[in-house]
Amino acid sequence: MRGIVIGIVAGIVAAAASGEAPAQLGERERTAVLLAAYGVVPNVTYTTQSNTDLKLDLYLPPRGNGAPPSPTVIVIHGGGWVAGAKEQSQLEVLPYLAMGWAAVNVEYRLAKSALAPAAVEDCRCALRWVLRNAGRYGFDTNRLVVTGGSAGGHLALITGMLPASAGLDRECATSDEVGWADAGSQGEMRVAAIVNWFGITDVPAMLAGAETHGYAVQWFASLPNREEVARRVSPLTYVRVGLPPVFTVHGDRDALVPYAQAQRLHAALTRAGVPNRLFTIPGGGHGGFTVEQMTTAFAAIKEFLSVHVR
Repeated sequence: MRGIVIGIVAGIVAAAASGEAPAQLGERERTAVLLAAYGVVPNVTYTTQSNTDLKLDLYLPPRGNGAPPSPTVIVIHGGGWVAGAKEQSQLEVLPYLAMGWAAVNVEYRLAKSALAPAAVEDCRCALRWVLRNAGRYGFDTNRLVVTGGSAGGHLALITGMLPASAGLDRECATSDEVGWADAGSQGEMRVAAIVNWFGITDVPAMLAGAETHGYAVQWFASLPNREEVARRVSPLTYVRVGLPPVFTVHGDRDALVPYAQAQRLHAALTRAGVPNRLFTIPGGGHGGFTVEQMTTAFAAIKEFLSVHVR
């Protein structure tokens, strides 16, 4: 991504050097200059599981001496828990970078490496890594937002909603240069908000009945207690008072994650008094929204975050 942005800026500079009449930069050019100033730290190991180093990428805004920490978005890719890679989500950080935020782009174990609940454990470890390393990279731990689409939407929800008592943080044991060795016992982790793009909210419903989908069945495979595990990793299981605000984007013609899942989450959060909004894309499927639909959705997200992430 950074190479693309630098290329845009280089084109601007080349045009000036060629003797063309100087002109003010337009909005897109100014945004390109902002993004080119970001530091990119790729493939940082945040945990090692199943004999595999799991990585994340950092996008860091320029910070002068004494600069306050930056609001930070944690991005989790989709792919039905069985496919995908963090690289496919690189451009999803752009709206947040344009607002001056830092970004963390996370990978996790897919079903072929480890069945459920491994992906959830990994994303919780990624959140813990961000909290532990906030001082080093300038993350504002009071303004953390977690987001993702499809399975990434589910993982964003569950990462931000899980209580420590769920016991899914125990894979995060570590011992580093500052002496951490807490075996996931650091306590509760809290994010400021969750932005869920058409994520799975009712996992058990995806394993049996009208909402059954093959990717969900594959994630649990033949686990002997798969119904119990499905409830344990289902966002609807953890709806309660005091959760972070949740913004959900979902097309009402989604064939892969039923729109009814978004409606059930919205209703449950509202009953619990959790600030939330369901932003419906009329006629929208499983992503693939038009530029106009995406622009409208991100404008609504920005407004939502301006209220709840301060």
